Amino acid sequence: MNVSAFLYPWDVVGDPDAPRRLADLGIGRVTLASAYHATRALTPRHPRRRLVTAAHSAVLYPPSPEHWRDAPLRPRTQHWLECADPWGEAAAALADAGIEVGTWAVLTHNSLLGGEHPRSAVRNAYGDPYPWALCAARPEVLRYAVALAAEAGARPGARGAELEACGWFGVEHANAHDKTAGVPLGGAARYLMSLCFCGTCRHGYARLGADPDELRCAVRAALAPVWSGERGPGPGPDDREGEWAEVVAQLGDAFAGLTLAWRTRAARAFQRAAVAAVRERAGRPDFPVLLHADPAPHRSGSNAGVDAADVLGHADGVVLPCTGADSAREDVLRPFRTAAEARGSRDGARPVIAANLTIVSGMGGSPATLADDAAHAAALGANQLRLYHAGVAADADLALAGRALARLRT
Repeated sequence: MNVSAFLYPWDVVGDPDAPRRLADLGIGRVTLASAYHATRALTPRHPRRRLVTAAHSAVLYPPSPEHWRDAPLRPRTQHWLECADPWGEAAAALADAGIEVGTWAVLTHNSLLGGEHPRSAVRNAYGDPYPWALCAARPEVLRYAVALAAEAGARPGARGAELEACGWFGVEHANAHDKTAGVPLGGAARYLMSLCFCGTCRHGYARLGADPDELRCAVRAALAPVWSGERGPGPGPDDREGEWAEVVAQLGDAFAGLTLAWRTRAARAFQRAAVAAVRERAGRPDFPVLLHADPAPHRSGSNAGVDAADVLGHADGVVLPCTGADSAREDVLRPFRTAAEARGSRDGARPVIAANLTIVSGMGGSPATLADDAAHAAALGANQLRLYHAGVAADADLALAGRALARLRT
């Protein structure tokens, strides 16, 4: 099973021993961030620092002025590392150690651009903007995301690209200073709070036959029992079908179906354009492009919701969140296994189904059970493995992961 570990450039830049440590663990491939959102990240083994503060979303390489000429939205460069091309420097060091490198680019999650261009951000049924979430249906966002996917995805020397937040981003932000847990939001409420009512989306709803103001009132009415405490969170996070059934029950079949149809149409166009742009920039139609995804089309976020059969028809595969109970992995993996088997019977291709397992104990991961979790994921259809995250994991977690990888190899 092909194994790749996620990494930030600052985990390698300035630490000449980092590539060797990864190679000694048996990690032969790294998914290296090339365009990333704001974050604070530990660097527990770096010789000079212990915490990196990435103050805003940025590209981790020098962007081409010509590539971004006349673009209304354009990425910012980083300033928290002294070198001009952190991605390139880290990738070269990893390659010298015999480690393959792929890119990792985040598209619609960008608090800096969303704050500077509020018209481009998701706007909920109450009129509140989500600066962290660029609206995937807006033409200027599509242009930005396609250009970013191309430039950040096809970096020189990259062996493939992974696109995160490639589609709708919604109400969930996971910011360190969030104060949004006072009212627990289940999956249905998160969907309703993630519906966008910007000008583009309002026009889209109207084209499909809905009065946007009537729809907005219906969404608010459906959410009213959540704010009053009359309705609880509903089905658990692994019950995707139950989650959508609750959306239909609360919003009505017609409105629920119409909103999903609009969002699915926009997301599919967005995803196809991003994948095609990476391959064109790479100059190779076979350049591997994977999407971080969720099998429930109504979901939004870093793992944007997709239809399994549709996404495997144009992308080379998916990276799926598989940390958690066995039932969670089964719920995530089986739709893609079924779609891959159907696609394979038509053209003999073998799409990538990568199980993303967290190896950081402090972030809910279980490196001690990594080998068993990986084997279970493989039995459910996974043919690759992603480890999140080799840069921020403690030494003890990495040691456990290394032993698990040795077990998997034998």
